[in-house]
Amino acid sequence: MSTNRELTGRALATGVVLGALLAPCNVYSGLKIGWSFNMSIIALLIGVALWRPLARAFGLREWTAHESNIGQTTASAAASIVSGGLVAPIPAFTLITGQALDAPALVAWVFTVSLLGVWIAWYLRPALLGPASALRFPEGVATLETLREVYAQGSEATRRVAALGAAALVSGATRGVDVFVAQLPRWAPAEGLSRLTLAIEPSWLLAGFGAIVGLRVGLSLLLGALLAWGAIAPQIAGSVVPVPDDPSASLFGPLIEWLLWPGVSLMVGATLTRFALGMWRGRSRGFGRLQVDHGIGSTNPALAWVPAAAFAAAALAAIALQVLLFGIAPWIAALAIPVAVMLAVVAARVVGDTGIPPIGAIGKVSQLGFGLAAPGQAVANLMTANVAGGAAGQCADLLNDFRVGQGIGATPFRQAIAQCVGVLTGSLVGAAAYLALLPDPAAMLLTEAWPAPAVATWKAVAEAMAHGIDSVPESARAAMLIALAAGCAAGLAEATAPARLVRLLPSATAIGLAFVIPASISFTMALGALAAAAFRAVAPTLAARFTVAIAAGLVAGESFVGVFAAFAQWAASPGS
Repeated sequence: MSTNRELTGRALATGVVLGALLAPCNVYSGLKIGWSFNMSIIALLIGVALWRPLARAFGLREWTAHESNIGQTTASAAASIVSGGLVAPIPAFTLITGQALDAPALVAWVFTVSLLGVWIAWYLRPALLGPASALRFPEGVATLETLREVYAQGSEATRRVAALGAAALVSGATRGVDVFVAQLPRWAPAEGLSRLTLAIEPSWLLAGFGAIVGLRVGLSLLLGALLAWGAIAPQIAGSVVPVPDDPSASLFGPLIEWLLWPGVSLMVGATLTRFALGMWRGRSRGFGRLQVDHGIGSTNPALAWVPAAAFAAAALAAIALQVLLFGIAPWIAALAIPVAVMLAVVAARVVGDTGIPPIGAIGKVSQLGFGLAAPGQAVANLMTANVAGGAAGQCADLLNDFRVGQGIGATPFRQAIAQCVGVLTGSLVGAAAYLALLPDPAAMLLTEAWPAPAVATWKAVAEAMAHGIDSVPESARAAMLIALAAGCAAGLAEATAPARLVRLLPSATAIGLAFVIPASISFTMALGALAAAAFRAVAPTLAARFTVAIAAGLVAGESFVGVFAAFAQWAASPGS
């Protein structure tokens, strides 16, 4: 594969355009259900399916594998901008303080913490992807295999993109009817159960995410929803938790203030226990000796200073913004940088082993650590942890991209530049989407329309670290402790059981998540997971080729229309 055409204008432009389209999808889904989607394969397929026919029709130069890699690197960096805080610590900051960042401050913050992760990944690359490393980076390998497959079979990308497009049209049209014509009804098995959110949500996006997360997580969400909203909620509604007398009013708002505590405790206990045990058991695997390897190439020795200067600039900017935007003490702000580096290393090792970025766990570890360093300071707890979470997210994304580039002989420095361009694109577009979707976060978040489970989790941990047990409703404290113990036990089981048995265990994290989102969301995601499992059972070859593409289309179609509706409403408002 030729490396002559790699960091070309059309490769960057393709990544920028795709990233600008995909980033709002992750902001939308992150605020809805607390999850986002890795867009590398989707960006890769669309780029190939777009440029191959254009090159033939207009006599353009061939769209190379290296250009595809630059395009997907740029787009995935833009789409993963949500790890910079847009769907968790930033809205949690607004809920706690009543203050909101304006657009320039929001863009600057998200860009800075994400850029820090790019250059941390640069210095980790030789150790984690070198010959001495045992890490595989499954997400990167999946993208690499897809890249090789579509270049070996010319029409494969077109077929998958066609499936993605058809699914997006169905999903987008359904969401358009719901938003612009008439609200689609939710199906409930009996009258009155919809007050407890025990219904089926008419959402292709949720079904698509269910197909992506798989049967184990989907059924665990179903179990958690039945436990939280089917068993516990009816017992505490009216007796423990005051509820409105209006028989048509949803009970989600008042009940979530109680249910989030055992739900968050279950997630934190399971996540941190498995995380800690996994790191302890594999502490000697995956790390070669850290070494300086600029990877810029002997033809550009004058650029050897760029990575160090870029890292230093990002670190200084992160410290300055913590002080200026959030009033964090300079020494605490400075402490966030080595913590971010340390936890990005940990996150990168987990991603290399499992393919799953532990951003939630990284955030909780940071919050617990800074809760001890800055007791009683909820804002400092949130935003210093945001530095670590944002850096870890982009670090993991770029290391996956580096793994793809390594497989085709790409130039690492050019990929890092593409990642920086993607981060800037995602910061601009993601901030705009966030502001359009949530013009009034305090009134809109932690509601049935916008459950924002990641926001609830970060907010709860910050308040608990700042105010102690007094921040938890007295009636929920016993449930919180029971859930914490159950989460730790589940995390221990998941970390120590053989892989074949882990697949049979319920996901404690998914069960906890079901406590902090409406049951209707969990039910629809479970249906999506069941449908994907049935597809694999009936047509395993077709399922392997098209499940991800169809699911991504379902997610993208509804997200596009939802974001467009939010922008249209924002543009029509008097103050826009």
